[in-house]
Order: sequence, then structure tokens, then C-alpha cells
Amino acid sequence: MSGKTRVVARVESLRIGRIQPLGDDGTRSAIDKREVAGPLRVTRTGLAGDEHANAKHHGGPEKALHHYPWDHYRAWREEQPHLAPRLAEPGAFGENISTLGITEADVCVGDVCRVGTALLQVSQGRQPCRNLNLRFNEPRMVDFVFESLRTGWYYRVLEEGWMSPGDPIVLVERPCPQWPVHRVLRALFARQPGRHELDALAELPELSPAWRERARSRCDKGGDVSVPCAGPARG
Repeated sequence: MSGKTRVVARVESLRIGRIQPLGDDGTRSAIDKREVAGPLRVTRTGLAGDEHANAKHHGGPEKALHHYPWDHYRAWREEQPHLAPRLAEPGAFGENISTLGITEADVCVGDVCRVGTALLQVSQGRQPCRNLNLRFNEPRMVDFVFESLRTGWYYRVLEEGWMSPGDPIVLVERPCPQWPVHRVLRALFARQPGRHELDALAELPELSPAWRERARSRCDKGGDVSVPCAGPARG
């Protein structure tokens, strides 16, 4: 993208979580994100006060903030009516940022956005872990998310700053318009991925190192040959 910047959405809510037991086995998790008024400090590893129980799979510079569209909640309530009480407000998917009006089809890997005084860049989609099953008390929830490709996405923080609910999300740069998050998810998690897409993603500098490595790994396994999905990381 070149030329003028544009507002693509506004922050409807900001959410942070504290580590606490989750599920019958007491798994430690901070997936229960609660709304905060802000302004909040945005650091290289995320929102001030937001915790992560498993630093290997959650948080870190490439997954500093999780953005999940409120737009998806209606479809979830219709498809999974038994989960509707858990889908009455944002935060059910452990998101830090909730918005209306943009989804994985509208956002591209590498998008650079100004939100408040922070500068963010889309790094990858979300790869859901078993904590979503525990969160919803639904053993198939991770499968539902994968199948729907309604995963949300992560940002890396290029410039630290401050963010508040109501702040516009301003698209500053779009270096990879050919790679909406929706297409990346399909390429990396399809049962029969296209070899040319995997090759391109493996060399895409804007994509997180972990997902570039996933693309390389799938290339090594044959690309167009049916390769079982590696499945979600346990977190």
C-alpha cells in the first residue's frame, strides 16, 4: 500500500488477563481477559498487566497482542448455541483487542498500524491451543476454530506507546496485500497445501519466524501431498 493512511477500525475494548487455574485439572492460564479502561502502556511484549502462563506458546515479541473480531461472535452463537452464554461479550477467545468491521479477510500479514501512540505490525494468525477447549468446556473447540479459520491474529510492536478504547486503528503501510491472514491460514493448515504458497510464505520476512518455519516444514513433507496438520500447540 502506498499513499494516504486510512482508519480501518476502532478499538472497541482492551483486555488483559491474570494467571489463574483453568478447567478441572487447574491448568494455569491467563486466557480469561478482562476489560480495562486504559490508557494502557504497550510494550514490545504486549499490554502492561497482561500475563502469560506458558511463555513458550503465548506472548513474546511475535505474539505481543491478540486481536479477535467481535464480528465473529454472532456466527459462533448461531453455530454453537450451547456456548452462547460464554459468547455474550468480547474476551471469550483470550483477545487483547476487540473491534468491529475487520476480519482475517481484511487484514494482511505485514500490515503496519498506528493505534494510539503505538505502532503495530501483523505477524501471524492465531494458532489456538487446548486452553480454548477448557475455556469453553467444549473438547472440540480448537477443531471448530481451525475449521472456521476464525482465529484472529497477532501483532508485533514496532514502537512502544499507549493505547485506549476508542482509539482508531490506522493502516499506515501494507507491504503484502497478496497475503490476507485468511489466505495464510488456509495455506499453512490445509490438508493439501499448495507448494508454491508454502515456498512463498517460507521466505516472507513479515511473517513470524515460527510460521515461516512451519511453511518450510510442510514443504519438506511434500507440499501438495496430503500431510496431516501438526495440530495446535499445547499451552
